[in-house]
Amino acid sequence: MHEMALCEGVLDIIAEEATRQRFARVRAVRLEIGALSHVEPEAMRFCFDAVSRGTIAESARFEVIEVPGEAWCMNCSKPVAIARRFDPCPACGGYKLQVTGGDALRVKDLEVV
Repeated sequence: MHEMALCEGVLDIIAEEATRQRFARVRAVRLEIGALSHVEPEAMRFCFDAVSRGTIAESARFEVIEVPGEAWCMNCSKPVAIARRFDPCPACGGYKLQVTGGDALRVKDLEVV
């Protein structure tokens, strides 16, 4: 389960920002999780609850913003929405797609005290 390591990385980011911005508590964490990122939002919720115990993010609201997959179709020469990597273009059925979005995991923002 790589989500545990990802949540530990999120906590590292929170700790760095707490030092840099001098806050003592996190009330909410908002993550953007792309549909093509191979990250399971429910697993992230579970893991974040486990790894945040005893940290400044303990009991913080954990919100996930799901970002759809996007690609550029080289056959159609237009942007298209895709649900999974290696799916065909929904417009022309071709497979020459370049992923342009929805493949990342990003800390969108923190609500802090």
